[in-house]
Order: sequence, then C-alpha cells, then structure tokens
Amino acid sequence: MKSARRRSRELATQGLYQWLLSGSPVSEIDAQLRGAQGYDKADHAHLDALLNGVIRDSEALSIDLMPCLDRPIDQLSPVERAVLLVAAFELKHHVDIPYRVVINEAVELAKTFGGADGYKYVNGVLDKLSVQLRAAETQAARKH
Repeated sequence: MKSARRRSRELATQGLYQWLLSGSPVSEIDAQLRGAQGYDKADHAHLDALLNGVIRDSEALSIDLMPCLDRPIDQLSPVERAVLLVAAFELKHHVDIPYRVVINEAVELAKTFGGADGYKYVNGVLDKLSVQLRAAETQAARKH
C-alpha cells in the first residue's frame, strides 16, 4: 500500500509535469490535482509544499541540479525533470527525510511515470546532488 507521502510525491510530479508543458498557474494545477485519483489519500501539506515550493524555487533548484547533469536541464524529458525537481526540493528543504529515502522515492516515481531506463539516470543525478546538498549525511552513511 502506498504511503500518503508517496501519493503526494506522485501528484506533485504530475502537477509539475503539467506545469513544465503548459506553464499553467499553480492555482489551476492545484485545482486539477484535487480531483485526481488518490488525492484523498495524499499528504496534502506535503503535496502543497512540493508543488508550490518547486514552482517557486525552480530556478534555484535547476541551478543546483546542473552540475550533476550530462546535458542542459531543458533537454531532459519533462517526467525526469519533474522527478528531479521534486527530489532536489526535498533534499534541500526537507532534511527530516533521509537522503536515501528521497532518492528511493524519486527512483520509484521515475519507474512509474518515466521511460524504460530513466530511473537509472535519476538515481545517478541524485547520488551526486545528495553529496552536494547533504554532505554531512552522505559522508556519515558511507562510513557505515
């Protein structure tokens, strides 16, 4: 059974995908997500934080991601880009969530919504990003 947080990440990814393709205002996307399947079982506070936070901070998050990418961010598939933005936001602003959980959740999102091997790319990018954004946590984990 999916956790409420996983559902909120799935819905945020869907909303960000729509935002990346259409540029629709966050209020419009939010209204559509409220009618989506699984919305009633999502962590609404986390969904709101992700959707609004990623759209608000998308430029800064993209700058954080750039050194970890093998191509310009606008050349990524919209699914991979949305998943990476959600994970980057969680790594940066939700330090209560262990970095390995953030990466695992992003990999699952990429498997659910992305292309065949997109999850491998997402995993590799987030491994690099976690060292950049969570240096102490990743170093401690590697010592064990």
